[in-house]
Amino acid sequence: MDEPVQTPVAQEANPAPRSGIGAVFARCRRAWLIAAGALVFVLLGSGAVFAGTQTGAAEPAAASGTPSPAATPSPTPTIDPARPVPAEATAASRLRTCSVAALAADARLADFQAQVVNANTGEVLFDRGGTTSSRTASVMKVLTSAAALNVLGSDYRATTRVVKGAEPGQVVLVGGGDLTLSRLPTGQEPFYTGAAHLDDLATQTRVAWAADPTNPPITSLVLDTSYFSGPDWDEGWARTELGLGAMPEITALMVDGDRDDPTRSTSARSEDPIARAGQAFADALGGGLSISQATAPPGTAQLGAVQSAPVSTLIQQSLIVSDNTIAEMLARLVAIENNAGNSFSALQQGIVGGLAAYGIDTTGMIIKDGSGLSPHNAVSPAYLTALFLKVNAREGNLGVLFDGLPIAGGPRGSLSYSDRFSGANSAADGAVFAKTGWIDTGYTLAGVIRAADGTPLTFAIYAIGNVSSNAKIAIDTLTTGFFHCGDNLTNN
Repeated sequence: MDEPVQTPVAQEANPAPRSGIGAVFARCRRAWLIAAGALVFVLLGSGAVFAGTQTGAAEPAAASGTPSPAATPSPTPTIDPARPVPAEATAASRLRTCSVAALAADARLADFQAQVVNANTGEVLFDRGGTTSSRTASVMKVLTSAAALNVLGSDYRATTRVVKGAEPGQVVLVGGGDLTLSRLPTGQEPFYTGAAHLDDLATQTRVAWAADPTNPPITSLVLDTSYFSGPDWDEGWARTELGLGAMPEITALMVDGDRDDPTRSTSARSEDPIARAGQAFADALGGGLSISQATAPPGTAQLGAVQSAPVSTLIQQSLIVSDNTIAEMLARLVAIENNAGNSFSALQQGIVGGLAAYGIDTTGMIIKDGSGLSPHNAVSPAYLTALFLKVNAREGNLGVLFDGLPIAGGPRGSLSYSDRFSGANSAADGAVFAKTGWIDTGYTLAGVIRAADGTPLTFAIYAIGNVSSNAKIAIDTLTTGFFHCGDNLTNN
């Protein structure tokens, strides 16, 4: 019989059982081979897992004799320092297409400055030198009025008093800064509506005097004007304004703004407003009195008092016809109430301090008077557009100021004259509420426009330098351009 074929050891799956040392050796050898195989499997498996971890593969990589190269990390993005990146995205602004560049280039505007602001948004739509402080002419009355409304209040009234003098038979007329006090008889209306009357004060004085039987007859009158201090005339004012009837000397005691004609806006003023007032009061007391000037003795009995119209009325009278007298009266009263002093030199501190409550930057502002007649005043158009934002919104009691502004084509005031907003510019009639200004070296206009598209605009225009009266036409034409453009006004 043929012998059976032997199975090689390496192929032995189930070898026959053995005994003795050989069997032990065989079992040990078999265990060693199994352990070695397991070790190789573990090592290969660990490498695959490591490779999978590094590459992010879902399955372990197949084992290989060559190690897999390590993955290269992505570089961190860097920003080129030469190309700055904005902190936040810039919002898109609307494209405006309505230009007034040709109107603004009119030579009649001379050294031109202006600014226009959308009163709804506060956005500056047009600017030419808007932050530069320059002379304002009578637009200064807007600042004086705003300061008065803040410091004095709309109900404040200036008081003129009579007290007993230091000598027997003597009375003292004490000026309280009411430059509107009238010498016309009660019942006869002077230029200043609602003004107090000297004859009323004289009646009170006679009654109070007669109530004390120990009083001798009144024989002397003392005039106390110490509430204001001099000088009485600003150095920047042309002395011709006195004779032309545009401005009186500024004293704490006068009647009818020291006009020759108490019923007219423009009327020549005298060289001595105190003497005119004193004589008028002496006549109202019965005449025949000696008149002198001195300070009233402290603590003496009051014999009578009259008061001006309230500040709200005074402001409207000052703005509508550009009355210099009331403006200087208010400016001086503001300075006194603000503890700045009682002279022209106190107006800078007094008025600027009076405007502080409105929260608008007053840097560069120069105040020499309250009326704007001085060429040395300096206020930027930007200040005016910012102030008119508050006036237009009627903040606080600034509605009083708005109500006193002249209106283009209106029934009264300095914008109702035939040389303002005429011809094609009449398109803006009823839509421009603004204060006019004029001195020899400048024409100005500032206020509020109700534009054709319904947008409220605040604006200020200065034509400064070598100007003539036709600058008013150029200013009106430019203002009408603002009216037509509205919120589509471009700065180009």
